[in-house]
Amino acid sequence: MSRRRRNATSGPAATNAAVFGEVLRHFREAAGFTQERLANQIPCDRSHVARVEAGTRVPQDTFAKQCDELLGTGGVLLRLWGRIDWYPEVQHPDWFERRAEMDAKAVALREYQEQVIPGLLQTPDYAHALFAQIASGDEVEERVRARMSSQPRFLVDGGPLYVAVLDETCLRSAVGSPDVMRDQCAHLLSVAQRPNIRIQVAPAELFGLVRPRSSMSLIELADERWVYSESLDRGHFNNDPAAYAHHSQTYDVLRADIPSARESAALISDVMEGYEQHGQVRTQRGDLGQEQLQRKQRRQLHRSSPRYPRRRPRP
Repeated sequence: MSRRRRNATSGPAATNAAVFGEVLRHFREAAGFTQERLANQIPCDRSHVARVEAGTRVPQDTFAKQCDELLGTGGVLLRLWGRIDWYPEVQHPDWFERRAEMDAKAVALREYQEQVIPGLLQTPDYAHALFAQIASGDEVEERVRARMSSQPRFLVDGGPLYVAVLDETCLRSAVGSPDVMRDQCAHLLSVAQRPNIRIQVAPAELFGLVRPRSSMSLIELADERWVYSESLDRGHFNNDPAAYAHHSQTYDVLRADIPSARESAALISDVMEGYEQHGQVRTQRGDLGQEQLQRKQRRQLHRSSPRYPRRRPRP
């Protein structure tokens, strides 16, 4: 059975999780088990059992199945587990606010981005051009301000550890204009010099890399760890320890296999230079095109002007 659940029931997921926890506690106490005894026989940490019963920890299907077997429930917990939407898809702006709250409390943040620059590393012009593709007017400005408000905590002295792995596509995907992309690359080079920030690039032509299936964030709070991802206009939050460990291992192996932060800075510099040259060529082409237009207009003016016969000298 898959660990990732589809939307199966209506109502808040927290309420459903609390119901699962109450049912688990009922069967555990009826079987004469303490939290510690149940944890030892699964096996897992006692705190994991306690959090599942409190409705604050997402269990795996294997956890529910083992509890059924140990407590003699006749499969009730596994059936209940299958009917709960453990990973609800929360629409904007709720999911954005929830992620912003996590960023405000994170002690460490590791991200992998496959198409666009991560929000914590975006310039205002880049963010504006990005949001302008899906919104308009005041909504664009509001989203840009919200995105920029999350950055200062990571850009001050003593800020939390922030590691970003960018697929090379992030640098190559044109957003806004060559000037916007050039300034964005320059910003990456600047913030990457801070002691708490490291930026690495996974080159497109490097074979054999095991990349995450989609963009994701590994968020470490004081007492919890979360895996965060997005799809279209939805955010997905997962605090399953097994899921975090799996994605964390994939992330760390990828970091080990790609160029270092120093080598990645050289790649970013090369891309930035390309945008500078592109902008210069565009300007030159614009000047040339304007000159050609002026010549064409002069020729048309000359052709449309009245013609007078030339006076020839008499023989």
